[in-house]
Amino acid sequence: MKTVFYSLLFLVLLISSSVDAKDYVIGEGDGLDIAVWGVKDLAAQVKVRPDGKITMPGLGDVMASGSTPQELQNLLSVKLQELVKKPIVTVTVREITNSKIFIFGGGVKSGVYDLSRRTTLLQLLCSIGEIKVADLKSAYLLRGGKKIKENFHNLYIKGDIKEDIHLEPNDSLFIPLLQDKSVYVLGAVNAPKAIEYRDGMKVMEAILEAGSFTKFADQNNVMIRRKINNQEDVITVKAKKLMFDGDLSQNVPLNPGDYVVVKESLF
Repeated sequence: MKTVFYSLLFLVLLISSSVDAKDYVIGEGDGLDIAVWGVKDLAAQVKVRPDGKITMPGLGDVMASGSTPQELQNLLSVKLQELVKKPIVTVTVREITNSKIFIFGGGVKSGVYDLSRRTTLLQLLCSIGEIKVADLKSAYLLRGGKKIKENFHNLYIKGDIKEDIHLEPNDSLFIPLLQDKSVYVLGAVNAPKAIEYRDGMKVMEAILEAGSFTKFADQNNVMIRRKINNQEDVITVKAKKLMFDGDLSQNVPLNPGDYVVVKESLF
């Protein structure tokens, strides 16, 4: 009966370590429980040192950082063959301390976030609070010093989950502040004004918010002036085609800092 019980216990531990192997990479500061089946003297509770190593009874220093629990388990099984015949080793992560994400850039509150479970970029964005003043289109994710993902707008604002990505320990998110949060509507409108930019805002929405066209407006001569990399780009909008012909391509999406200028008609 005891043999059956211990066999089942071993299978549970083996399955548990396999799950850990998929989900987690051991890092500096983590606490590990290591057991060797039937050999109590080789059991150990250890913490991964800053050099990435642990100290094991009978083995001395062993590199643990960068391995999954399953990989470390396999390594220890090989090394312990000098001391134990056919050793059965289990590695359990008791304490996670190295799973951290770093957020900076000014668009959200900068800080260090602990990952206590597998987390995606979308899940983290949803948990860090107000991002109304963040420039998500200019945001990016750094891993190992390299940009692996840029522009979080479609993911967070439009809900395009194909853009989502799992985060890893030591990832860094750069989320800058929106430099200009307004759209400026000028010219032949009834109430020229600066309008606080909203994601998804389009040119006709801004014109209507500025009191719509005056009777002198040339509705087919609307210009959007936009700065891109310190160069001005001009987009012409024919609002009559939108309103009377249903040409939705004329309802151009706006960016923060855009100037919408409605020209007056000559007649």
